[in-house]
Amino acid sequence: MSARGSGGRDKQQRAVLHTLLEDHGRTYAEEAGIKLRDTPQPLYRLLVLAHLLSARIRASVAVAAARELSDTGMRGPEAMKKASWQERVDALGRGGYRRYDERTATQLGDGAELLIERYGGDLRRMRKQAGGDVDELRRLLREVPGIGPAGADIFLREVQAVWPEAGPLLDEKALQGARRLGVADDPGTLLKLSDADAAHLAAGLVRAALDKELAGSVKQHAAA
Repeated sequence: MSARGSGGRDKQQRAVLHTLLEDHGRTYAEEAGIKLRDTPQPLYRLLVLAHLLSARIRASVAVAAARELSDTGMRGPEAMKKASWQERVDALGRGGYRRYDERTATQLGDGAELLIERYGGDLRRMRKQAGGDVDELRRLLREVPGIGPAGADIFLREVQAVWPEAGPLLDEKALQGARRLGVADDPGTLLKLSDADAAHLAAGLVRAALDKELAGSVKQHAAA
C-alpha cells in the first residue's frame, strides 16, 4: 500500500473510531450510574455490574438490574450480605433480570460473604494481593462466586480507568467489535488511531461487537 493509500486508510479508521466514541463511548459503569473511583463502594458496584453483564442477557437489562440493586441500598458487600435472598431476587426482577434472578441472588450473597471474609469487603486489598500481576488479579476475581472468565474480563476492561496496571486492555470481545467495524484489530493501533483511553474505547468496541446494527450505523455516519 502506498503512503497516500495508508494515510487514507488511517483517516477512514479514525473517522469510524471517533464516531463510535462520540455516540457509544460511555463505559458500562457510567451507564449504570457508577462514578468509578479507587474506593470500596464504586469498585464493588462495578464487580456486581460485571457479574450481571457476564450472563447471556441484554446489556441494558444487566445495567438496569445493577441500578436497581444500588437504588435498593445494596451498594457494598455488607449491605448485599445483609439483604435477604428474596430482597435480592426482587431487586433483580424489578430491573428485568428474571431469567437468572434466583441463582444470581445466591451468588451475590455468597460473593459478598467471600469478599468480607478475605478482603474486609475492600477490593483494593485484592488488588494489593495481586501485586500488579494482572493474571493473578484475574485469578482472584474468578474465585468470587458468579465471576467467570467473562465477568473478570468485563471488570478489568472497566477498572483499568482507575487501576492502570489492568491496562491498556482491549480484550477479544473488544477486538471482535473492531473487526465488525472494519478497523484494525491490533490494540496498539486502535489506541493510537482513536487517541482515547482504553476503558472508553473498549466499551464502544464491545457495544459494536454485541450489536450489528449499531456497528453498521457507526460506519454509515463516519462515511457521511
